[in-house]
Amino acid sequence: MEKTPKYIKNLLMPTSKTTAERKVWSMPLESVIVPFLMATNTMGDTAIPYDALGAPLRLARDKDNSIRFGANGKPSIRVAKPISDAVTLMRENFVATLKDYTQNVKDSKPDDYALMVESATISAQPIKEQDTADLDKAIQLRIAESINEAEKTLNSGDTETTPVNERELQPA
Repeated sequence: MEKTPKYIKNLLMPTSKTTAERKVWSMPLESVIVPFLMATNTMGDTAIPYDALGAPLRLARDKDNSIRFGANGKPSIRVAKPISDAVTLMRENFVATLKDYTQNVKDSKPDDYALMVESATISAQPIKEQDTADLDKAIQLRIAESINEAEKTLNSGDTETTPVNERELQPA
């Protein structure tokens, strides 16, 4: 394996700016998924129902067929199941393609790949050490703040406490 395939190079190229449309598994629904599935239907590679392609977004419904509303009071929207299923399959196949490519590189250039892994590991070490030190410091600061807050509460004379219901032990 000497040359990187064009489809892999294309995955790594920057594209146009992103849009604010509904995404399905991080991919734009109206400008990417639906047109792609229409093309695969046209070619006979898929058989997505026309109604799913024409109305990919549906009202979500509860088991009693009533419309589901979110906590914000807005109706919940879902993606039509045939489209959702197709996207799941596409993602699974995409992951398999990435794994296959990685394995091909590992097999064809094992020394170069091992050097890449080692270099990345060594380069990451200072970042990991700094993150660990920063996290330790932040945790200690939070502990100190919690202790100070607890001491302020105790010293303020606020003796009102909430009773804790003890659970009764049940024989096995």
